[in-house]
Amino acid sequence: MVDKYFQEDKWWVSPYNFDKTVLGQFNIPARVKIHDATLRDGEQTPGVVFRKEDKVRIAQLLDEVGVDRIEAGMPAVSREDFEAIRQISSLGLNAEIFSFARAVIGDIDKALECGCTGVVIEIPIGYPKLKFQFGWTWEDVLRKSVECINYAKQKGLYVVYFPYDTTRARYDDLVNLLTGIMKDSAPDSVGIVDTMGCALPEAMKFLVRKAKELTGLPVEVHTHNDFGMAVATELAGVTAGAEVVHSCVNGLGERTGNAALEELIMGLRILLGMDAPYRLDRLLPLSRAVEEISGVKLAGNKPVVGERIYTRESGIGIDMVMKKPLAMFAVSPKLLGREGEVVLGKKSGKASVEYMLSVLGIDGLDDEVIEEIAGLVKARGTEKRGLLTAEEFTEIVSRFTANH
Repeated sequence: MVDKYFQEDKWWVSPYNFDKTVLGQFNIPARVKIHDATLRDGEQTPGVVFRKEDKVRIAQLLDEVGVDRIEAGMPAVSREDFEAIRQISSLGLNAEIFSFARAVIGDIDKALECGCTGVVIEIPIGYPKLKFQFGWTWEDVLRKSVECINYAKQKGLYVVYFPYDTTRARYDDLVNLLTGIMKDSAPDSVGIVDTMGCALPEAMKFLVRKAKELTGLPVEVHTHNDFGMAVATELAGVTAGAEVVHSCVNGLGERTGNAALEELIMGLRILLGMDAPYRLDRLLPLSRAVEEISGVKLAGNKPVVGERIYTRESGIGIDMVMKKPLAMFAVSPKLLGREGEVVLGKKSGKASVEYMLSVLGIDGLDDEVIEEIAGLVKARGTEKRGLLTAEEFTEIVSRFTANH
């Protein structure tokens, strides 16, 4: 049996992820689905607008990756959104196409007109929302939910019940709501929604277990990244038994964004060792396309898809970046269709210079010369507050090789 933490030339992560004591704390489902909300929640990133053709293109790229569900948008927003969802539904993609709806019958009708197979029905349950924004009680939420859920079910839609801001709900309100829903209008699944990104992973585990206990339904987790833990919190939900995780490409979404699709896929496949049938080699093209369309520039150190995550400027054994990537990284760049990169700057030393000289096919320089070149590289990097270009390095080297 191959150890899950190590796959030849692919990845080498912590073996403690798969220690029997650790695994004994998990209740991971045999299959976890990804519900991607880039076309709805991702577009809620301030300033981001996806036109119809953009949504169709992104949906096709999501399908290439193998995402299980695509939340194609909210048809009530505009006629163009309605038409985009309808066109995506007609493409014959492998992914199931869902729409987003308020607890309003008219929104359900629009989902049906668009040809969706499922609908996410949202309604607030977080106490700050009920108290300050809506002036509702949990009884009001239940009453408004029942008719809409039953109507959608009668029309043959798969219904995800989405009581949002779940992680800030009063405990009794949440228990009463979920108990009441199961009595009067059981959906197909229920979401635990960390709308404000303020729940610890352990809190998400608790809520997933409680929702399963109260409903017996599949549980879906949807998180935001206000404290930088959206992906960790969703993976924690999976270890407690959640069957569906929600995502947005590149972590787009309101405020600090949603759980990033590419990070979730890597977490499920590699950190949790699941047989997740997603094409890792298609993540980068998807990410780059969404970056271009959205206009939201990715940080160079963005996990999984950042431009600089396989770049090394310093370190003994710098040649391992190319020769044995798993000595330097947890995941091989080649798994994602990428290459490692060695760059030169202030933090570069003799090993980096020797490696770059070998790339240029230059050998035979003695140690003193190499040390001098390294010193000049450091000085240039410090002066320009950045990395050296290939031309700058070649110019420095030429001072010592002109008569070599």
